[in-house]
Amino acid sequence: MWTFTTDVEEYAAVAEAFLLADPVGNTVPLTVLASIRAGMPVDDAYFGWWTSDGEVRGAAFRTPPHPVGLARMPVESIAPLVEALKGEIPEVMGPLELTEALVEALGEPSSVLSERLYRLGTLTIPSDTAGHGRLAGVADFPLLVAWFLAFGDEAGLGIGRDPARDVQHRLAGRQLFLWEADGAPVSLAALSPAAGGVCRIGPVYTPPTCRRRGYGAAVTAFASQVALETRCEQVVLFTDLANPTSNSVYRSIGYEPVSDYAQVSFGSLP
Repeated sequence: MWTFTTDVEEYAAVAEAFLLADPVGNTVPLTVLASIRAGMPVDDAYFGWWTSDGEVRGAAFRTPPHPVGLARMPVESIAPLVEALKGEIPEVMGPLELTEALVEALGEPSSVLSERLYRLGTLTIPSDTAGHGRLAGVADFPLLVAWFLAFGDEAGLGIGRDPARDVQHRLAGRQLFLWEADGAPVSLAALSPAAGGVCRIGPVYTPPTCRRRGYGAAVTAFASQVALETRCEQVVLFTDLANPTSNSVYRSIGYEPVSDYAQVSFGSLP
């Protein structure tokens, strides 16, 4: 049975222990929970948990305009989820076997973004990339907003989404890092707050004029090193499987594949 609430602490009281049993596989729902608790602004959000035989065995949530997010849970949770939400799932992100079950239930999607979750093994710091990493500051705000918008447009996530509030929140949380070369920022990596001992890198963005110089790998390695030294025990990130270059880059600095995910759209988001 699925139960839903708009009260994040009611949801946490019931579902957090379940999520923490797999902090890597549940990095997204745990990060969202940690970010809301840290003051991330959300509007019209809802949260749900699935119980079977009296035990919490699944969780789902939505923080508009983002997709419905799915925890790692049994496939048999999906049919009752569709029923509970009356089929109103315009976009969803979660483990591949769960999103495939949703496609079976809801029909042909309008788009599918195939992703892979990676976990950092032994970090390898690039030694031949010009420049240095640093924490982003308030003076970087206009550039960061522009780069978040550009990342969203390239990833197909930018329509109708204004990242200014997100950037402001992440700056205050010391979550944004820049790589500088020749005195100017050339690449960005964001780092989520620790949740269950896990931090997540993302997004990573390098403007087109600065690509193929190692900056994306360098800023990701820098943010990963900060995470391990001061914030968490494990670091993870997602990659777009359609981009073999980024997958190769992250492997080169020590990231190892964990499992496959997908972001599936069935219609336009409100």
